[in-house]
Amino acid sequence: MARSDTRYREAYNQILAYCETLPTAAPIPAETRLAEIAGVSRTVIRRCLARMEELGLISWQGRDKHLLRAPLADDRIAVPDAPADKSDFEQRFLDWVLRFDVPANTPLSVAELSRTFDVAQHDLKEFLAGLSRFGLVSRRPQGGWMLLGFTKDFAIELSDFRSVLEHNAVAQVADAPVDHPVWAALAQLRADHLALKQAIDTDFHEFSKLDERFHRCINSVVKNRFIAEFQKVISLIFHYHYMWDKTEEKHRNAAAIDEHLAIIDALEARDSEAAQAAALRHLRTSKTTLLSSLRHHDLG
Repeated sequence: MARSDTRYREAYNQILAYCETLPTAAPIPAETRLAEIAGVSRTVIRRCLARMEELGLISWQGRDKHLLRAPLADDRIAVPDAPADKSDFEQRFLDWVLRFDVPANTPLSVAELSRTFDVAQHDLKEFLAGLSRFGLVSRRPQGGWMLLGFTKDFAIELSDFRSVLEHNAVAQVADAPVDHPVWAALAQLRADHLALKQAIDTDFHEFSKLDERFHRCINSVVKNRFIAEFQKVISLIFHYHYMWDKTEEKHRNAAAIDEHLAIIDALEARDSEAAQAAALRHLRTSKTTLLSSLRHHDLG
């Protein structure tokens, strides 16, 4: 359902609610006043008034409008559940790409994607334009969009760029003041890592969520809008690669827990050099795991 239609339905119901406060035969306010009440344009208000007249709720002759009867529950129009917000749509779209539900080099239909993800075409085009900076999609010469897909080259470049960002983030964490919230978050992460390490034989599949929390915590100290945009995509991709290849998953996750703990140890000791060295080792392992996952999917 188009957003404009939803806005009309919401406005119509608001006007009915206002009319419920009026006595029968009371005059209806001017269109400008009704527009203020409902927070919509006068065009939408005229559409609402036309429906109210059709249902016998009001008399309407020029500027003269009067309430003929009290609104009933059946006079209201159903309003659909609000679509998922933009950030949720972005995550669902990346989920669709990263689960390989569609092959690389596939033309994308904006109209079809708009229906599939229940998002306005304008918002979808805006998102695709932003996503093109990451090389996952591109504009087609003849118009429209092309899904380039998740390739080995993309994974290598993404891993290298992630290393640059997190090297900087780890250094900032090490220099953070003692009252910075990152220290409490790291203390909790330490406890959660140790708990999972004890239960690794049965709960090893829980590591992907813990890994996402860990890296989000490290990067939270960096206040940079451009980095935040890249981190969103990076986080999702490295989160999903844990789902792609289950080979030796328990062993890999146990090793990653120890690598995380080494970073936390160095940070809590305020040893920036040791923390960055530990982070570099972990990021190299993560890159190797990501590329192994891609081979598991036979991607070029």
